[in-house]
Amino acid sequence: ADKAMALSCITPSTIGQKLNVSPADQETFKRWLERMDYDRKGLMNIFSWSGLVDTNYFISDLFKVPNLKTGRMEPIISALTEEEEEMFRNMMRRVHTIAKAARARDVRVMIDAEQSYFQPAISRITMELMRKYNKEKAIVFNTYQCYLRATYDHVVRDLELARRQGFFFGAKLVRGAYLEQERLRARTLGYEDPVNATYEDTNTMYYRTLTECLRQVVEGKERRSIAIMVASHNEDTIRFAVNKMQELGIRPDDRVVCFGQLLGMCDQVSFPLGQAGYSVYKYVPYGPIDEVMPYLSRRAIENNSLLQKLSKELGLLRHEITRRLLLGQIWYTPQGRYKPV
Repeated sequence: ADKAMALSCITPSTIGQKLNVSPADQETFKRWLERMDYDRKGLMNIFSWSGLVDTNYFISDLFKVPNLKTGRMEPIISALTEEEEEMFRNMMRRVHTIAKAARARDVRVMIDAEQSYFQPAISRITMELMRKYNKEKAIVFNTYQCYLRATYDHVVRDLELARRQGFFFGAKLVRGAYLEQERLRARTLGYEDPVNATYEDTNTMYYRTLTECLRQVVEGKERRSIAIMVASHNEDTIRFAVNKMQELGIRPDDRVVCFGQLLGMCDQVSFPLGQAGYSVYKYVPYGPIDEVMPYLSRRAIENNSLLQKLSKELGLLRHEITRRLLLGQIWYTPQGRYKPV
């Protein structure tokens, strides 16, 4: 965590001396530093992401940095038109509306992940939304894609940020769905592939990241300051999570870890988990068919063993129907007094 955060030995005066800030820009420079260090603990983010959730600011006003040669504060973003600035503020108004409604109804908002070249901005905005809305419990969740090499470091950094600034942290862990796009773009533009080399490496990343989250859940258990969704259709991953929870003493009724699968997929895991007392969510894609179908196709590609899983599920259903007919338990309701996986 220490490596993921800014160096505490770098003070505002040190930065001012290094940059030779001009007298005319001293006041602007001071305000910039105050925005960078909004938790007032001497650790600064490189940009003032906190202002992005305030719809009264323009992006171009927020993203200013000292020019290394002149010491003057200059914007680093100048390509956005007034119309684009307004589009961004409209987006933030909608996000605030959703987050406020979720907080009022005591439900959760899972902000999805996208390609790695979009994700830094999405993640930083999501963290600022957490800071605003996750003051009493985890309402807003960020999504972390474990097929990326940097996922563990990003999760550790964000956990530390939440701890320092005193807000509740919510994370949804997935494997990821843009593997081919990521690799093609990396080859085309000539930068290092951000994706793990093998599926086994992705599994290792998922388990390492989940283990760290669960470890920190235990450390902050009294306050329940961390909430995790294990979003996976992989039975081995669900089994790992359940075993790790038992190992660390995290009970299903602690309600700090939940599981999520798509509606109609992996029901042979979802139902036993729910019957055993675990929190389980079935995700329902909703929207115009031309937007929903590409999403579902990516999920199918992500779960390349989907047909095998469907075949297994049908076999389990046939076995259960036969068992109930033979034992006269047509309306049998499982009690869940068993280990789910």
